[in-house]
Amino acid sequence: MQKHRKNGNLYLFIGFLMMAILFYSSSQTYEQQSQIGLLSKLLKNEPFKEQLSSISFLYAGSEVSIAQSGYFSFIEFFIRKGAHFGTYFILGSSFFLGLVPKIKQYGLAAIFAWLSATGYAAMDEFHQMLTGGRTPLFQDVALDTAGALTGILLCWIVLGFKNKRII
Repeated sequence: MQKHRKNGNLYLFIGFLMMAILFYSSSQTYEQQSQIGLLSKLLKNEPFKEQLSSISFLYAGSEVSIAQSGYFSFIEFFIRKGAHFGTYFILGSSFFLGLVPKIKQYGLAAIFAWLSATGYAAMDEFHQMLTGGRTPLFQDVALDTAGALTGILLCWIVLGFKNKRII
């Protein structure tokens, strides 16, 4: 196990596994992925609804608010966008950690990992365009890219302190 971590293969495996999960996920329609039914059971008394009702903003040209889409859709929006950020955080950091032992330069590994995650985010949105009931959004690619970059930078900082080198 230690050898696979040191040579980066375990991290690359995690990255490719995340790509497979993302591909499967983007193959599903919105209705297949919707968690509104589960949320309505888990949060039936709609906690913090009064406080959340004052939140309203635009995302991809559409208003996101409880007034516009309802409490459970509003909560699901944040779960979905958190999943975008989180999965690409894992993808970007996995690629970075997998490439560092092979490339040996943090900056170059970071660029390759970030470009790979960003390219996959764009391809994933294209795949969603081909799937019925899904809407590909440039804003989701930007969110995915931010998640990947955050993961890469965090890993870079931790490795830099651990190895006492930053670049």
